Amino acid sequence: MRVLARIATHVRAAHTVVVVAHGTRDPAGIAVAGQLTDALRARLPGSSVLLAFVDVLGPAVRDVIAGVPGPITVVPAFLTCGYHVRTDIPREVAATGRRDVAVTAALGPHPLLVGAMADRLCAAGWCPGDAVVLAGAGSSDERAVADVRAAAVQLSGELGCRVRVGFVATGTPSVTALVRGLRAAGAPRVAVASWLLAPGLFHCRLTATGADVIAAPLGTHPGVIDRLATLAGAAAVLRSA
Repeated sequence: MRVLARIATHVRAAHTVVVVAHGTRDPAGIAVAGQLTDALRARLPGSSVLLAFVDVLGPAVRDVIAGVPGPITVVPAFLTCGYHVRTDIPREVAATGRRDVAVTAALGPHPLLVGAMADRLCAAGWCPGDAVVLAGAGSSDERAVADVRAAAVQLSGELGCRVRVGFVATGTPSVTALVRGLRAAGAPRVAVASWLLAPGLFHCRLTATGADVIAAPLGTHPGVIDRLATLAGAAAVLRSA
């Protein structure tokens, strides 16, 4: 917290932070995006912290950026560095023609988020000895898939057991197939760790996997907010250097 406090002193008036979420039609998912933005605003007093979406609903990134003076830091609220982070968000920024906009790294994979995922899993009822599946949304982007697998390795270290990776939407194996396979292999209980940021269609699908334990999305866990604040603050420090 001391480090975050020092970083926050560099993020003052006339600086805008734009948190960019994926977008969802689920009201609970939209609420989480708003709550994360509000929490970051509280961490960065004197700064303007705004919310934009890259898909499904607005406001779009380019529209939010066009409506405020610079400098601007864009923080992609994504757990992996997939297509939206590497292509869509930079394209939206480029469309404004502005040169005073910095785009940070994605939220994950990062130990703060893995710690949040472990907390959510324990709160859902995970016990030592349970088989564990990390559930990611999935992607056709190999780098995004590698990020998910990196998070699973970190979670394995947190829990002290093997963590397998399954996908909800794109990619194999699916979470459901993994849960069934683990049961067939004799696992007495199977727990699913949610590598998803907010409620929505993908998390709803986890309830049909047959797992004994299903963790909540990372949501507004303090670790997620710490990571957001660190990214926004670090970008501001670089600007002032």
